[in-house]
Amino acid sequence: MRPLARCALAVALLSIALAVAGCAPRETLVARGDREQVLHRGVGYEVADLDPQLVTGLGEMKIVAALFEGLVGQDARDGRPVPAVAESWEVSPDALTFTFHLRAGARWSDGAPLTAQDFVDSWRRILTPSLAADNAPMLFVLRGAEAFHKNPAGDFSTVGAQASDARTLRVTLAQPTPYFLALLANAAWMPVPLRAIAAQGDAFRRGNAWTRRGPLVGNGPFVLREWSPNRQIVVEKSPTYWDAASVRLHAIHFYPIDNDDAEERAFRAGQLHVTEILPVSKVDAYRREQPALLRIDPYLDTFFLRFNVRRAPLDDERVRRALSLALDRAALAQKVLHAGQQPAATLVPPGLGGYVAPARPLSDVAAARRLLAAAGYSAAHPLPALELMLPNSGVLRLVAEAAQEMWRRDLGVDVRLLNQEKKTIFAERRAGNYQILLYDWIGDYPDPTTFLDLWRSDSGNNHTAWSSRDYDALLDTAARTAEPAARLALLQRAEALLLDAAPIAPLYFNTHAYLLQPSVKNWHPSPLDQLDYKHVWLEP
Repeated sequence: MRPLARCALAVALLSIALAVAGCAPRETLVARGDREQVLHRGVGYEVADLDPQLVTGLGEMKIVAALFEGLVGQDARDGRPVPAVAESWEVSPDALTFTFHLRAGARWSDGAPLTAQDFVDSWRRILTPSLAADNAPMLFVLRGAEAFHKNPAGDFSTVGAQASDARTLRVTLAQPTPYFLALLANAAWMPVPLRAIAAQGDAFRRGNAWTRRGPLVGNGPFVLREWSPNRQIVVEKSPTYWDAASVRLHAIHFYPIDNDDAEERAFRAGQLHVTEILPVSKVDAYRREQPALLRIDPYLDTFFLRFNVRRAPLDDERVRRALSLALDRAALAQKVLHAGQQPAATLVPPGLGGYVAPARPLSDVAAARRLLAAAGYSAAHPLPALELMLPNSGVLRLVAEAAQEMWRRDLGVDVRLLNQEKKTIFAERRAGNYQILLYDWIGDYPDPTTFLDLWRSDSGNNHTAWSSRDYDALLDTAARTAEPAARLALLQRAEALLLDAAPIAPLYFNTHAYLLQPSVKNWHPSPLDQLDYKHVWLEP
């Protein structure tokens, strides 16, 4: 969002706060929201889409979670899989076949029954190549799904998803997948209303604006009531949701404030119940003075640099490794970040099912200089200037400036910083219009492959142009390996290969630092930052 747009949003929030107050001009949005069960939440940026099968950004995911629901959800406290649209399921002895039984009361927001065939049709849509869905590979755990996705003339009947009847869904996996139930909570697996999408255009190609035209048909606890670009998205309690009696919030207002400081000011002014983030400069002050408002949650989130290997000089592995080794990750975590972030020389966060990442140094400037010299660069022939793209974020600006200075000081490399809106970042990343990109990845499920599968040759989220048959083969072999220790060893070898090729440079394992009003009750986001809004309520 441009500065003027951010100012307009801040003014709009203040105007709304005054307008709704009526005879009580001092009542804030939060105070009125507490009385009326209306949650006001920041989502960090202007979202680009609300199609569950196309969204990849965290802000979009947080709104999609209110509008759609999958077969399985997550327990609010411990993250274990719990029934959602599916009220129960059985698993075959070989762990390859799952039979899900849908709830009799499951309906779309237009009142039509939600059936097992709706899930089959939705999964066919996301796997259809013409949709070009970034998260389609997440469904490759289904038997035949990968082959169908890679063959435009493929037969979907060979994919392991069949509706036995309106309420019975039979799913067959390509191989045992221990995290399969947790995987189902991700947006990519949620049902979409094919008939409503087709009414607005081709349901199997990008560019269909069905989420913006007319009433958005979903199956979640809330329905979309307003989408005002750069102002707010409003969702209201759905009367057709199967568990509507448990939903205590009447509405949620999502605000796309992509400036950390502006969002914190809106919170202090009583305009937000929840912020998306907290400026790094404010963390210590809240920790000392208002700790009850500060939340620092554990997070399966790694920040890293993407290198576009199509662009010289980043097409040289030695240059990429040199740039990575010159980063002082310990100093970055200790001096720039203040919310418990840990330096990361590897990609996969610790604590995922016994996985141990390969050992790598947090920094090695001498090795970085040797690599640059081997690549033919010196004081007489310096590395050409580079450009680092990053989202509009106060925290990430500080991180990028620290990296910029480390490269200048230790390698003599000039790096220009380019701030962009997040929706622009997504578009430029997909098109390959960048040299170096600062961003993160939040795990979709609790397994190392949620990070490692990103860099497969056919991954829709790779966006570096790096490809390795050996890397793909290690992941394929791991997927077919049932013995846990042997599987994890293969994944470790794959990550070591990735780090040596250096299409990415890990920076730090993140935490989620944000602000939360005391009136918000039963707020228990998981380490994947997934939240079921139907369990949240407000108390004045």
